[in-house]
Amino acid sequence: MVACISNTQALETRVAKAEAWETQAREAQRRGTQPKQTFAVQLQAAQPLKRKPSIKKVKVPEKKKKSEAPFIRPLWSNKVEYILTQVGYSVRAINLWRFPYLWLHNGGCNFFIIYIFLLLLIGIPLLFLEMAIGQRMRQSSIGMWKTIGPWVGGLGCTSFMVCFIAGLYLNVFNAWILTYLGQSFKYSIPWEHCPLLKNSSAFDPECEQTTPSMYFWYRMALKVSDRIEDGGPPVFSLCVPFLLSLCLVGVFMINGIKSIGKVMYVLVPVPYLIMICFLIRVPLLEGAVFGLGNLKVLKISSLYDVSVWCHAGVQVLFTLGLGFGPIVSLSSYMDPSNNCLNDAFVVAAVNLGSMMLATPSIFCVLGFWATIITHRCNEKNAETLSSLVTLGKLPPDAQPPANLAANPTALFSAWLSSLSPPISSMVLSHIAECSLEKQLLKVKEGPNFAFLAFIEAMSFAPGSVFWTVLYFLMLLTFGLNVMIGTLQGIITPLQDSFSSFRNYPKLFTVAVFVLMFLCGLFFTRPSGVYYVGLLSEYWMILPIITIVILENVAVGWAYGARRFLADLATLWDHSIHPIFHWLWNAVTPAGLLILLIATLILLSLKTMTYLAWDSSTSKEVLRQYPSWVLLAMITLFLVVILPIPTYFVYCLTHGIPFKSTSLGRPTKEVQKEEPLKDGNRITDQPAV
Repeated sequence: MVACISNTQALETRVAKAEAWETQAREAQRRGTQPKQTFAVQLQAAQPLKRKPSIKKVKVPEKKKKSEAPFIRPLWSNKVEYILTQVGYSVRAINLWRFPYLWLHNGGCNFFIIYIFLLLLIGIPLLFLEMAIGQRMRQSSIGMWKTIGPWVGGLGCTSFMVCFIAGLYLNVFNAWILTYLGQSFKYSIPWEHCPLLKNSSAFDPECEQTTPSMYFWYRMALKVSDRIEDGGPPVFSLCVPFLLSLCLVGVFMINGIKSIGKVMYVLVPVPYLIMICFLIRVPLLEGAVFGLGNLKVLKISSLYDVSVWCHAGVQVLFTLGLGFGPIVSLSSYMDPSNNCLNDAFVVAAVNLGSMMLATPSIFCVLGFWATIITHRCNEKNAETLSSLVTLGKLPPDAQPPANLAANPTALFSAWLSSLSPPISSMVLSHIAECSLEKQLLKVKEGPNFAFLAFIEAMSFAPGSVFWTVLYFLMLLTFGLNVMIGTLQGIITPLQDSFSSFRNYPKLFTVAVFVLMFLCGLFFTRPSGVYYVGLLSEYWMILPIITIVILENVAVGWAYGARRFLADLATLWDHSIHPIFHWLWNAVTPAGLLILLIATLILLSLKTMTYLAWDSSTSKEVLRQYPSWVLLAMITLFLVVILPIPTYFVYCLTHGIPFKSTSLGRPTKEVQKEEPLKDGNRITDQPAV
């Protein structure tokens, strides 16, 4: 600062001298053309030469306020906390349940083989890319893409909006879990009983064997409307757990990554301990062996099915949590010299291990569920035939065995196969089909899978209350882990984009949570369940694939994969295998582009439907989404994607080159975290 003032004074002195000499020259010229002036006038004209040069007052910048001090980005206390947080964010309960569903309906073991192949070819390279770019830039997603790939500078805004939307409906899942967790502590679990008939105090008699009562209570607890078109204010009984879930996450995040890291020591291991308990218990259930037998199904034709490859690719992206932004944000708090390639393999391995741990348990429970439902179906058929024989509508030979309690399915099937062809034909025309295999295939995709089939199955098991409570605690911890990572992916980009938000981090965190609560109330309305399903099962696929494609292009082509790997090699003091240069430049972009095209084709050919509950008949009905809902989803997609083409046009009109300039010489030196006097933490600009 002193040097700056001295240079300014010297410049002003030279200017003053030049002005004085100019004045003297003008006066001399004037004296030569005009009569002599008086001594007083000459003396006055000569004064500028004798006077000290005038120095203009230079406004010296005031000392920066504390709030404007250089930001020093905090680091994770240790690598374990960082890995736990990344694992907690990526392992989602809905993906753990979706994986067995895809295994069951998409070729069995062949689907698993395709999944592993795409995980190695696309998943891990992209996970490594997001982790590495976060560490290298030490920024969140909004601003850094303008430096890495100028033409895709709007990518950060798109990723942020997608993360915000995902955070809204992910917290709704937690609200559902808290609602059912409260119901589970009742001595008699509500969904163990059949629903009441409409306009009657009696229970539906058909429910005992055919109607899934769990589905009825699922709708009743959430006050779900009959169709998506129905409106209504937010459901108060759902708003309370929705707020409670946000408050729990807020308490864990109020002190930033320091408190998050400590909380993860508890929140991450707990669900795995519960999963191990289930893995020990569920193989002892009736029908568990039948369920496990479906793990060995192998359909060679699925290897040539484009839809199977498409489902596996989408599952890889969603399982790892790619494209949403939290991976980049969480990595930005890690030391740049950290080997994030190892971290990517660790997180992917834990994620895959989680699915391998959950899948056998889920198949055992589904086998048990299918067996119980099939037993009840055969018992109902036996009652129906007995009534028809009593009424004289069927001959006495059609009378089923009186006692089927030991094994209803086996005994009824054996009796049915012993009938003569004419009697068998008459009997089959009056009874429902009870197939164990077909019952298992009735398992549906989406949140209904986790909330209905699994929960209803456990309600049939001994000690159902204990196991149901454990199950919901497992879901809740998984959900809280995901929300912590997702909200960190919202808070960090805002703080990096607007440095004033870092002055009062706790107040800012509270403000973000209030905004999330107010916006999320839309999904607590009676029709909110249908919108959650629409976003999570249909809408989210396209923006995520688009984001990861452009991320790959920005690093692999705009900045240059070879140059980026060289930067990492400098930071790590050792070279990185050139295979990632090949993957980022050719394999992953091509694979993602094919996945995008295949997804668009499959979505265009598929009729978008949702499962609803018809209160007039107390039955499940399959309804098609109205055209205005689909138009709204398309509009939302265009709004979210809009920043990308907008910034692209801006770059074209301003002559900004496609190739990124150098990020600067990578350095290992990272300033350590320093506390401000008010106890707040401050962060720095990218270490380059």
